[in-house]
Formats: sequence, structure tokens, C-alpha cells
Amino acid sequence: MAECAVKNGGSVVEHHSSSYWQPLGQPYFDNTTKRETTTIVGQSAYLHCRVRNLGDRAVSWIRKRDLHILTVGILTYTNDQRFQSFHSDGSDEWTLKITSPQVRDSGTYECQVSTETKISQAFNLSVVVSVAKINGNSELYIKSGSDINLTCIVLQTPEPPSFIYWYKGDHVINYSQRGGISVITEKQTRTSRLLISRALPSDSGNYTCAPSGINSTSVLVHVLNGEHPAAMQHGNSSNSGAATRTLALLLLLLHAGSFAR
Repeated sequence: MAECAVKNGGSVVEHHSSSYWQPLGQPYFDNTTKRETTTIVGQSAYLHCRVRNLGDRAVSWIRKRDLHILTVGILTYTNDQRFQSFHSDGSDEWTLKITSPQVRDSGTYECQVSTETKISQAFNLSVVVSVAKINGNSELYIKSGSDINLTCIVLQTPEPPSFIYWYKGDHVINYSQRGGISVITEKQTRTSRLLISRALPSDSGNYTCAPSGINSTSVLVHVLNGEHPAAMQHGNSSNSGAATRTLALLLLLLHAGSFAR
């Protein structure tokens, strides 16, 4: 905003109070735009650059690591067609869209204006791999009558998932299928807890945590009436090994006795 004052002799002096004031006719960046952006692999990323007082100058997007020109105006200047520039007539905003970004696309991108001495503004993009994880081992053994208690955590995601579904096999777990099922999802902490009380052998199966837009993760649950099969196998293996060592020792002693005679 400019305030005008009239001095003696009729000359007019302008006093500029705007924090964005620049010499008349010179482009400048609107520094209120977001400069740090995080997205997950495969989810389109948008970098928004606002240039005031652009006039007839061109806006380009440059990839900083190799100084590769990606776009000039709304034209794409790279063979990688995942990069596009968008601009609406009359708008000060020039948006770089990166479709299906990968981790390798992380880095600094510059919005550059073709003034006589070029000016640029840097934007940092982080592309992360978002994953879901169920706490504990990938295979779980539960004694019949105990509770199945599974906790799923979504890691490295800039925004909480819109929803987190639980599946048993190919079917969404439905509270009406049996009593004693509860799901507690906390979007801000990006966690979901599945509780099935008093598990029966029929509750055995593959349980999957499936957050929106993120690869799912599974755990195989066995509900057993008897002893943990792994423990049984471990016990049998241990006994078998001891018996084998004892037999070998006896044979060695018998052989030694025969040789002595």
C-alpha cells in the first residue's frame, strides 16, 4: 500500500508500507507460501510458487541437484512427463505438480523468474515410504479362551490415513459377525487396535491391517486348544538330539571294548 504526500513545489512522494514493496515494475516472491512439502510414494506432490508483479517475465521450475529445467511457463521441458506446471490467467501462482513421485524425487526445486538478474525461490520436497506395521511377530499363537489383541501403526505418513480397515482373510471384520469384537482407531496417533475377546479355534486366520492409500500388513493367528506347536517341536527336537548323542556314545564304548579284547 502506498501513501502519498505533496511537498512544496507540487511534487508527489510515495511512502510504501507493504512488507512486499519492490522497485516499480520488478517481480518479487510472496514469502507466505509453504516451502517444505512431504508426500508419500505414489501420491502426487504440489509445489506452489507465488510471484507478484510478474509482467511479461517467464516462470521456470528447476531441479536443483542437476540444474535440470523441468518447466517454462506451462510447458514441460523434460522427457519425464510426471512434471507439469499449472497456472490460471490472472493468478500470481505457478504450481509444479509431480505425479507418482518416488523417493529419488526428494530434494530442492527452484521457482525461477527470468528477470535481467534471475531471481529464484527454493522449495524442499520429501518423498517417504509410508508403511503399516502390526506389533509383534508375523505369526501369533493364542490359547483358546484368551483374547486376540492386535495393534497396527502407520509409519512415515505426513497426514493420518482417512480410515484403517481390518480384514480376516478377504473379508472386512464386521462387529455383527460375532460378539466380543472391538476396533479402536486414533487418527492423530495413526494407530488402530483390534480386540477379539475369548478367541475360539474358528477365529484362526490371516488378519490384515489396511490403512487408506498405504500398503497393508498381515499377521497369521493360530488359536489352539493344546500346547504351542513350536514349543512341542522344540521339545521333540531337543529330546531327539539328546537321544542321538547318547546312542552314539554307547556305540563308541562298545566298539572300544571289542577292540581292547
